[in-house]
Amino acid sequence: MRRRSLLIAVPAGLATLAACGDDKSDASDDSSSPSESSSAAAKPPKIVDGPLPAITAGKEFGEKPTVAKGSGDPSENLAVKTVIAGNGRTVAENDYVQVHYLGQIWDSAKVFDNSYDRKSPPFFQLAQGGIIDGWRYGLAGRKAGSRVAMAVPPTWGYGSEGREQAGIDGTDTLVFVIDVENTFNAKSSAEGEEVAQDDTALPKAGTNKDGKAPSIEMPKADPPAKLVANYVLEGDGPEVGADDTVLVQYKGVVWDTGKEFDSTYGREQLSSFSLQQVVKGWSQGMAGKKVGSRILIVIPPKLGYGDTPPSGSGIEKDSTMVFTVDILAKM
Repeated sequence: MRRRSLLIAVPAGLATLAACGDDKSDASDDSSSPSESSSAAAKPPKIVDGPLPAITAGKEFGEKPTVAKGSGDPSENLAVKTVIAGNGRTVAENDYVQVHYLGQIWDSAKVFDNSYDRKSPPFFQLAQGGIIDGWRYGLAGRKAGSRVAMAVPPTWGYGSEGREQAGIDGTDTLVFVIDVENTFNAKSSAEGEEVAQDDTALPKAGTNKDGKAPSIEMPKADPPAKLVANYVLEGDGPEVGADDTVLVQYKGVVWDTGKEFDSTYGREQLSSFSLQQVVKGWSQGMAGKKVGSRILIVIPPKLGYGDTPPSGSGIEKDSTMVFTVDILAKM
């Protein structure tokens, strides 16, 4: 059984509630969102480069495309083509990808979903059962900054049941144009500028940017009575709001012992959650901080677990907790 995140809070007391990576943001309210996969995983497809309908307008990366109706019969295999090649990080299975996309039906050119009109590019995790298999196989190996076109047969789409609410039949091949904005995985790290850590009464966090867990050097001092939330690496992304959902890497240790009790690095799995779900020290400490940053958060007991720490967590009653948090993205 994989280790579970200790950050989630419930009104009846601070307690473990959800596994890391199990908290899903609403990437789309549409019933045809590609985050809804077919009921059973199909065997890996053969990937071919066509046929694919032409993109007739909105041909630049990030522009809402217009796509022609499919001509003739689509391939029985998964057709994937990089229309615009990016030079960012390579997408791998289980990554969190941030994308804009448009989806339509091969035979009719009916658009059943597009994120461009919603303005904000959503996130999806390319994990089995969490995304249609056409995306899971078709986006792996592509680079951030790329525009990818694909034609997805039912086997690797919504299966023989289709999606009645979206007008998708179980025999429909689906055409997607996908702009891969960014991709994140367990090796991702904050990439901001280093900020001086001059207070010798506070822990000092490592500034590595290699995706490995940063060190935390504990001081020979009593813990602070108030919340501390300082930049270690300051990014240049948008500020995190109190109601936002974030994608993070983090590591947590207890002040008194310096012993680690929770870490995404150890699980090799990023964590995503709403700041409305976490312990108060996290929600207050992260609000206003910039995406792309690493922050040091020191949480006094009254803003953490107080006298009711999660059973088996290794956290004693009235413990002060210390975290490094890499804010990778707002979701």
